[in-house]
Amino acid sequence: MILPLRSDADVERALPIVRAHLGQGGLLAYPTETVYGLGSTVDPSALAALARLKGRVKEKPFLLLVADLAMAEGAGLVFNPSAAALARAFWPGPLTVVLPGGEGRLPDMLRGPEGGIAVRHTGHRLMARLIAGLGYPLTSTSANRPGEPPAPGADGIAGIFQEAIAEQRLLVLDGGVLGNVPPSTVVDCTQPMPKLIREGALPRAELRQAVGLLAP
Repeated sequence: MILPLRSDADVERALPIVRAHLGQGGLLAYPTETVYGLGSTVDPSALAALARLKGRVKEKPFLLLVADLAMAEGAGLVFNPSAAALARAFWPGPLTVVLPGGEGRLPDMLRGPEGGIAVRHTGHRLMARLIAGLGYPLTSTSANRPGEPPAPGADGIAGIFQEAIAEQRLLVLDGGVLGNVPPSTVVDCTQPMPKLIREGALPRAELRQAVGLLAP
């Protein structure tokens, strides 16, 4: 199934369908402020299904999309001074921060090698509203097969994941065709000194300004 996601009214119409679909372990494709993503709830069985669909190795965890900072804190994730400064400066937007915490609330299969969980407050207004309506984070990974470019729109997603859509395992939210936007910048904030993992839509110089004396 493909549902439009172009307006606030679309969000309200899609919300009960998305909630029911995710509640049955289904997967979701959706637009973000960077590229289209694939996601699920944080239920381990849903995460396993997402990994199979994506063709992703277990050692590479998915990130979390949240509707606001409070949702991340509600999942037990901890913001040290550098993470808090970055979130104030760049959230909502294309910044992913890797945070400690979440023990007992989030599955360990979301943790990277540094022991943290990657999280982003999406700058896509309609997706942020949808996640807020759900009341819980969604996992996220780019909507593509490993080694291939992300699909720019719902038609491309339908071409790649046709079988999953036909079998009603994947629900697609159509937010139109996205431009050629770099992926999110990723910063490891599991330690007091932040560490740039990937320079994407936000350049290093802007990150340094935000964290001040905590910048490496």
